Amino acid sequence: MIPRTLFDSDHEAFRDVVKKFLEQEAVPYHEQWEKDGQIDRNLWKKAGELGMLCPTMPEEYGGTGCDFRYSAIVIEEIANSGCSGIGFPLHSDIVAPYILHYGSEELKQKYIPKLISGEMVGAIAMTEPGAGSDLQGVKTTAIDKGDHYLLNGSKTFITNGQLADVVIVVAKTDPAEGAKGTSLLVVEANSDGFEKGQNLDKVGMKAQDTSELFFQDVKVPKENLLGGEGQGFFYLMQELPQERLLVGLTAVAAAETAIKWTKEYVKERKAFGKPVMTFQNTRFKLAELTADTLAGRCFLDRCLELHLEGKLDVPTAAALKQWTTDLQCKVMDECMQLFGGYGYMWEYPIARAWADSRVQKIYAGTNEIMKEIVARSL
Repeated sequence: MIPRTLFDSDHEAFRDVVKKFLEQEAVPYHEQWEKDGQIDRNLWKKAGELGMLCPTMPEEYGGTGCDFRYSAIVIEEIANSGCSGIGFPLHSDIVAPYILHYGSEELKQKYIPKLISGEMVGAIAMTEPGAGSDLQGVKTTAIDKGDHYLLNGSKTFITNGQLADVVIVVAKTDPAEGAKGTSLLVVEANSDGFEKGQNLDKVGMKAQDTSELFFQDVKVPKENLLGGEGQGFFYLMQELPQERLLVGLTAVAAAETAIKWTKEYVKERKAFGKPVMTFQNTRFKLAELTADTLAGRCFLDRCLELHLEGKLDVPTAAALKQWTTDLQCKVMDECMQLFGGYGYMWEYPIARAWADSRVQKIYAGTNEIMKEIVARSL
């Protein structure tokens, strides 16, 4: 009802390419990937060939140097397709930017071209069994041994964990200093002492390879430190607004798609001899969800504009993440209800979307933490 004005004809042409790619290369196979617990590795390389990976990376490293709207399109179309197993956004818009912003020129030349092409898959290892939203509680250590760091510890709930070739690891280089002793290290998956644990069996996002990672006396070259030693916590705070924007982009697009599926279903499904859409409860529920999602879209697009201007601050991004994911879960629950018993069947996309949505309120900082961030700014 309110036209979006963020995207020009070039963006929309790119959106058509992404949509067609997903329809042909992902949607027909996603059910099998859910059984496999991960997507086909070849999808990464195919996406790289089309410029879908790391579109904001500079041309000097093999990228296209596009603005963040191109990343937003990839995120939205993945959500629209229902293919929640595809971990491109984290790879492209979290891992690659850390290396670009804080890595040495040698690290940039070594890793960014391979992330762009899909030759390498990236992950970031923050969460630990005893440290989730509280990154200051990280126990993984990276002790200075002269020409290298000796990395020890474990991580869990790591997106792209099974397929990852390169992982940014959050570790304490000075455990006595708390947050001030946190650093970021680039670690290759083939390093001695680096082991991938089981692919975790989740409630939703079943095609997403989410794993445990273990580090036992892993030797990490000094040159694989991102930025300055002890500056990791500061870098994490700098990059979190974009990460939370990614979550918001997924949330609103997924909500819009769920409403679309539900409208189509209730027009066809009959109860008491007439379409479910003819009942006032159905129409009012869909009207409410449409209005809420429209408000979410306007909020999201304004935050996207701010991000393009370099003005999206931490409290606003936190508010966006909290509000849009609460909205997403509300929409999924109400839409599933309108599907009735069939909505609880895994073969229906609304069931998958309902299960996929719940984690959105947990990762990238729980919504309780988002409220705390906003509260501190008041």
